[in-house]
Amino acid sequence: MPPTPDRNGLLFQGTPAAPGLAVGPLIVLEDEAVPNEAPASPAGLDPEAEAGRLRAAMSEAVAELAALLADLDAETAGIIEFQVAVLEDDALIDPALAALADGKNAAIAWRAALDTQIADYEAADDEYFRARASDLSDLKDRVLRHLSGRALPAQDLAGKVLTGRDLTPSRFLETDWTRGGGLALRQGSPSSHVAMLARARGVPMVVGLGDAELPDGGEALLDGESGLLIVDPSSAERAAFADRQAAARRVQAEEAAFRGKPAVTRDGTPVAVMINVADPAELDALDPNDCDGIGLVRSEFLFHRAGGLPDEEKQYRAYRRMLEWAEGRPVVIRTLDAGGDKPIAGLTMAEESNPFLGVRGLRLSLAHPEIFRVQLRALARAAPHGSLKIMLPMVTRPEELHAARRLFDQALKELQDEGTACAAAPMGMMVEVPAAAIAPELFAEADFFSIGSNDLTQYVTAAGRDIAAVAPLNDVSHPAMLKLITWLVGSARALGIEVSLCGDAGGEPSRIPALLGCGLRSLSVAPLALGRTKAAIAGIALGDAHG
Repeated sequence: MPPTPDRNGLLFQGTPAAPGLAVGPLIVLEDEAVPNEAPASPAGLDPEAEAGRLRAAMSEAVAELAALLADLDAETAGIIEFQVAVLEDDALIDPALAALADGKNAAIAWRAALDTQIADYEAADDEYFRARASDLSDLKDRVLRHLSGRALPAQDLAGKVLTGRDLTPSRFLETDWTRGGGLALRQGSPSSHVAMLARARGVPMVVGLGDAELPDGGEALLDGESGLLIVDPSSAERAAFADRQAAARRVQAEEAAFRGKPAVTRDGTPVAVMINVADPAELDALDPNDCDGIGLVRSEFLFHRAGGLPDEEKQYRAYRRMLEWAEGRPVVIRTLDAGGDKPIAGLTMAEESNPFLGVRGLRLSLAHPEIFRVQLRALARAAPHGSLKIMLPMVTRPEELHAARRLFDQALKELQDEGTACAAAPMGMMVEVPAAAIAPELFAEADFFSIGSNDLTQYVTAAGRDIAAVAPLNDVSHPAMLKLITWLVGSARALGIEVSLCGDAGGEPSRIPALLGCGLRSLSVAPLALGRTKAAIAGIALGDAHG
């Protein structure tokens, strides 16, 4: 929307995408670093030479993305891994090569091939594929920059409030956010990859500012809570904003004081608070005494690295490191949960019509037992080094649980026959499919349940978690969700099965009273949410919690 005249600064209203407050110079980013149109093809081009130029540019793009991957956690790596997989897919380059044979130059051929792919993705019925169109645009521009030799302009963006039409995931990851800053975009979506990255890194973000002309270099106050951007604020606005920042820091300090304490409700009920981990590197800055263990290890981090699928030794070392860090506390390692919004090159199926309901999680592992067996052997070898629990994702039928147990037992026997140190471990399951939540008695042989609230909520409400238009429907506090969780917790107790929750809802203070009211006494949250989760629990009297 256009700026609203005000006796103070210029006010711009957008849509909140990532919470927080940011102050800094407003920097307008260029939308394109390459020409909108490639130059006309000169006569007499050598198709083989042009093909060589295109392949070289694609290889340089892959190298850039691989360098980014080296420092990313598993959740973030999936975004860049998708781009690498696309660049390595011959189906993408074949139309471009055909155009080269007709005398086109590499830039024209590449742009035309990608524009066709982008149009196909944007026209897809499935929101998942429509959301990938921006990733393909990112790829198109990256390769064109290498073909033209035109790099992105060098800018020191740290501590700045960045604005523009939109921002690609790779450019977000190439920006230094450690010194503050924020994002104020004319377009964008709260469910975009960039918004997800901003929330994970604590970068305030506002989207949907429209066609407003934002002045480059002006002082900006960005409120990621309300979606408000103030440019060239008055002294009164600046002072009020500083007061809000100080209040936010006080709240953070109060929450931090709870971080190292046991979580106990106001009326004395203990609650286990564990952490979710997407990469062992996250543990370097964490004290194991601050949590009750690791409630979820996303083992995908091993499968997103360069060099192909991880071998047994690499997996064993990573699992052992986490078990030793926990110093005897439980560590729940989820077996590979690929598919859906987490593609892995060379493993997941390409372009499933509905990937969230397709071959993902345990379904994918059982479809590739040769890969699953390597992971199970590594887990069995790591088990003697701590309190390991193995968790299976996307379980729908008890036969899947039985099959996984058989494979694990076979892996144990193989290792024992080889004389390799190993141990058995409890095997439980995520409850994220409604069929499992409704009929938990079918899975009585599971050693534990862990509610995956992210997927369970989107399946119960039929509202994709990455679709902004239905975001209000995707609510773990929906009465149907709370009723289902209450049913599951009670059923699990009757079966003698421990149950916890490892979805994002466990780290949201506004959701915690309802979750405890459902009977949950174990939550697993992002490490950054430890303090605020324990602070929220301390303020709850279970007599007041609603199930």
